[in-house]
This record gives sequence, C-alpha cells and structure tokens, in this order.
Amino acid sequence: VQLQASGGGLVQPGGSLRLSCAASGRTSSIDVVGWFRQAPGREREFVAARAWSSDLTVYAGSVSGRFTVSRDNAGNTMYLEMSNLKPEDTAVYYCATGTSWRWARFKSKYDDWGQGTLVTVSS
Repeated sequence: VQLQASGGGLVQPGGSLRLSCAASGRTSSIDVVGWFRQAPGREREFVAARAWSSDLTVYAGSVSGRFTVSRDNAGNTMYLEMSNLKPEDTAVYYCATGTSWRWARFKSKYDDWGQGTLVTVSS
C-alpha cells in the first residue's frame, strides 16, 4: 500500500486543521488506518486509528474529544480532523495502514507508512 499524506501547516492555538492520507495499491489488505505523530526529540506516538471497513475508532487520551479520524469510502482517503489545537500538538504527523485492528495502538504493527506532514501550532 502506498500512502500520500497532506494538509499540514501553521495554525494558531485553538485553530483547526484537516490532514488527508490517500491510499493506493493493495488496499484490500488494509484492516486498520492509524495516525501517529513525532515531535522533535521524542518518539513517534499513537494519535488515533479507525477500522478500515467499519466505524470503530480509538484515540489517544491527549487528543480525545479534539481529533476525529474518518475515511472517505469511495476514494480510499483517510482524514484526521483536528480542532482546538494546542502548541503541544506540534509534530510531524504520519498515516499508516495495518492488517489487524487488534493492534491499532502499536506502531510496530503497521506495515505501510506515509511520508509525514508537519503541523505547527504557534501564535
């Protein structure tokens, strides 16, 4: 599966941003879509995930209630809608696909990764 992430940028605290991740290739193998982020000097961390063929979702506690993950079923595009952004949300955001919803929170269980898109939250 090939993934192309986009939508990052500079936003003020309290603002909103939508990230997109277009999937192509062997999409029939996808069971879960995840979003992760990596801030400078920190490890890549789980943000959110959605089952590919159902509405099951799971979120990290730090973003629950502010971020929403969804999928455009017709176009194989995944979205991460981010609102009420905070400076601590600043990071490179990555989308990834895996073959098991069971391991949705674990980055080591994802097979394919997008190139990352930078989100900067600053006034």
